[in-house]
Amino acid sequence: MAKVHFITQGCSANHADSEIMEGILSDKGHEIVDDENSADIIVYNTCTVKGKTETYFRKKLKELERKKKVIIAGCIPQAEKNKEQFKEHSIIGTFQIDKIDYAVNETMEGNLVTLLKRENKSRLNLPKTRKNSIIEIVPINDGCLGSCTFCKTKQARGNLFSYPENDIIRHISKAIEDGAKEIWLTSQDTAAYGKDKGSSIIELLGKITGIERDFMLRVGMGNPDFLKDCAEKYASAIKHNRVFKFVHIPVQAGSDKVLRDMRREYTVNDFKKIVMKLREEIPSITISTDIICGFPTETEDDFRETLKLVDDIRLDVINISRYFPRPGTAAALMAQLDGNILKNRTGRLTELFRRIALENNRKWLGWEGNVLIDEVGKNSTSIGRNYAYKQVVVDGVLEIGLEMKVRITGCTPFCLKGKAI
Repeated sequence: MAKVHFITQGCSANHADSEIMEGILSDKGHEIVDDENSADIIVYNTCTVKGKTETYFRKKLKELERKKKVIIAGCIPQAEKNKEQFKEHSIIGTFQIDKIDYAVNETMEGNLVTLLKRENKSRLNLPKTRKNSIIEIVPINDGCLGSCTFCKTKQARGNLFSYPENDIIRHISKAIEDGAKEIWLTSQDTAAYGKDKGSSIIELLGKITGIERDFMLRVGMGNPDFLKDCAEKYASAIKHNRVFKFVHIPVQAGSDKVLRDMRREYTVNDFKKIVMKLREEIPSITISTDIICGFPTETEDDFRETLKLVDDIRLDVINISRYFPRPGTAAALMAQLDGNILKNRTGRLTELFRRIALENNRKWLGWEGNVLIDEVGKNSTSIGRNYAYKQVVVDGVLEIGLEMKVRITGCTPFCLKGKAI
């Protein structure tokens, strides 16, 4: 039996995949270790979304392969066309993670394996570890229905495949029995759930919130394409008392021209209407979005439209990315903008967002209510979440899973600061 160390990059779906692979290996008798130096073998679960992340992976791989056996897993080997570059390693893609025990056994024996077959199957109700004792990450579908010109993840995760509702409900129920208090629904696009099966994310949320247990549900990223025609029903689902008042809806740009060039199937006005409906139904909702700065066809006027959108709708969370061409995507073939332009636009958007986020968070000063401690913070603090999934930092190293009442006494653009009452 091997000592196995995992390195995981990327989104919550990737982290869920690692938890499943760790669970399978533990179930087969292998030992999962936190220290890479004490491991016999490293499983490196990779992400292909950003060039910076892939650059780090390649640098780290060179360091690791001098002293350890390495299995390269996840999106990079699945999406990369040139498999020859990985010929010194076993590789396992995003579709066959249930075969990780075979990959580890063969690699430890000196046999390299390639497991990249694309086969749609649910990855629920498998052996699984939980990195955070109270958070269960639940994939609800693989792939998406989009064809974004900037995205390489589609090459790794493929077309939409929604998992059966019964499998999802059974998985969540078991996790709650095992002590989970937060359930995170994740996928490349939760809003697309069920479009391949005649169902919908609205129906799924209704069934999950019908589970008569004590838990809170966080709904992961959903694209505007599939929310623009059901925003009112979506808001009603989020209003349920078992759901965090939090949504993540990536707009990517504030210019319709740029959205068309990105092949995003909605307009800026569609996005605004979704936000308006959610706020109408849930005034204190936390809304998160993603924005890419410096897409190849983005002009200065286009970027000003993005700044205007951000200033107008004043969202709580914005994940800002500087555009980076991903090999094999349509946008990588376009004429690229100068790096100084990208840096300038990223800086301007970041400055605007931080000002707005701080103003938004100041509105919470004096609020009193319950938070669920779900993370250890820095410098002898703990981190909890309130009903709107706002990050609340409190003094002291507290027990994960503790629910406590706090008063908000301070804030930054990124968190609230609370004191126990």
